[in-house]
Amino acid sequence: MEIVIKLSQFLLSLSLLIILHELGHFIPAKIFKTRVEKFYLFFDVKFSLLKKKIGETEYGIGWLPLGGYVKISGMIDESMDKEQMALPPQPWEFRSKPAWQRLIIMLGGVTVNFILAFIIYIGMAYAYGDYYIKNESLKDGIWVTNPVVEKAGIKTGDKIVSIDGKKIDRFVPSVSSSILMSKKVVINRNGEEKEIDLPVNFIGQFIDENKKNIITLRMPFVVGGLADNSKNKEQLKEKDIFVSLNGISVKYFDQAAAILEANKGKKINGIVLRKLKETPITVEVNAQGKLGVSLGSLKEDNLEKLGYYKFTQENYSFFESIPVGIEKGKNQLIEYGGQLQKIFNPSTGAYKGVGGFAAIYNVFPNSWSWEVFWSITALLSIMLGVMNLLPIPALDGGHVIFLLYEMISGKKPSDKFLENAQMVGFFLLITLLLFANGNDIYKAIVGK
Repeated sequence: MEIVIKLSQFLLSLSLLIILHELGHFIPAKIFKTRVEKFYLFFDVKFSLLKKKIGETEYGIGWLPLGGYVKISGMIDESMDKEQMALPPQPWEFRSKPAWQRLIIMLGGVTVNFILAFIIYIGMAYAYGDYYIKNESLKDGIWVTNPVVEKAGIKTGDKIVSIDGKKIDRFVPSVSSSILMSKKVVINRNGEEKEIDLPVNFIGQFIDENKKNIITLRMPFVVGGLADNSKNKEQLKEKDIFVSLNGISVKYFDQAAAILEANKGKKINGIVLRKLKETPITVEVNAQGKLGVSLGSLKEDNLEKLGYYKFTQENYSFFESIPVGIEKGKNQLIEYGGQLQKIFNPSTGAYKGVGGFAAIYNVFPNSWSWEVFWSITALLSIMLGVMNLLPIPALDGGHVIFLLYEMISGKKPSDKFLENAQMVGFFLLITLLLFANGNDIYKAIVGK
């Protein structure tokens, strides 16, 4: 069932983005009286799953879910219809339209992608508001479980002050990705501020380590369950919260882990909070410094009741949500642009994290959440828009470059040149597609 939910979200999001992107080309083409021969969700290589011709356009669903397309008459595209291009230009064809109209048609898809992302962010701000912890309230700092982050100089207990000069007022999950993309982080350690320069290949090191977390909230040591071979079944119960170990007060799991590491193979006393009452226990630490228990979690309201964190829910009216959503969309667009820069810089190692369809599929959760679904869809819409603007022939950005050249120079590239450029662009896209999906396969094989 989990696979069905995950796959449903993946296909729904992908289909929505493809259809709207292609509509961005289709609508201005129709406005400028340009014939659209096909409008397809997914590719119809050899055959279609569904198709129906309405007027001059064939609408359909292909069997290969690698994207979608609109086939516009008189345009050199992935169809490479040389027979049509060999005939004299017709008034309804793309090549017969003024350059400014062709430019609008080509920019229509990415324009829709960006508009869609901003609309989603505005809608999410209105529907869900903002849920965060004020950064100043993290009196005991953050939790670092990733060796790469520790090696860079950020440690458990540090408070994040600023990232690349931007002050952090709210602690939200995106703080982690901001650190991953940054060059400088200012932390407060024991009351003193310290500037940390992150290594150029920080992203590459992070990918190699294959640990998801960069930084996270420090959490209490809650017993989630006990292993069958645990020697502490009589002493511990599910949902116990450790408050003391070996005579030392314990507030967070990382503190408890350090005490257990120092007492391998020993029996030590402790105190747990059980149904809000302090209960003394004696536990046996195994040779690995463990108790044979899984780590549990507490809901936000329980974390608040126990005095760990104060969560803030900020709601917005419809008009208030507009600037909030626009700001979120702008920040996401800038961040993704920065990610692309790092990917194309081999020294960062960011290219190791490039993924294909499996990577996108795995972004979606196993349980259905509209908030998560729309958040991922908005991000994918930005990614699709930016990627399509890359100046690669066969992408919208490549067509735009040639059209701008024509508008500035007054000279139109020959059909032969455009055909050759299309082939080069197609080859580059196939190479990128093979690399991205090859990365997915490699990670699956080696378990990364």
